[in-house]
Amino acid sequence: MEKLDDAITNYNHGITLVERKSLIVTGVKKIENFDDEEFLMETIMGFLIVKGEGLELIKLDTMQGNVSIKGIIKGLNYVEDVKQKDKEQGIFNRLFK
Repeated sequence: MEKLDDAITNYNHGITLVERKSLIVTGVKKIENFDDEEFLMETIMGFLIVKGEGLELIKLDTMQGNVSIKGIIKGLNYVEDVKQKDKEQGIFNRLFK
């Protein structure tokens, strides 16, 4: 497993978004969680949250660290820690109750 992590960290992190319908992310270490409205990925530059509608995982290349997603992309957000994401959701949930 250590060799896989070393291999991925040797790649650059990048995001390619085409017409908000197709997203390619490079430098992905792993996908933590995903559904049709949100993807949570750990990249070499931190955790990335992708939000949208009708999101589908099209391609996952674990050796190269590439992920392709299609759907309507509504937002991209980096968080330093997954626990921070949970805190942010808690604040928004309290505000909009």
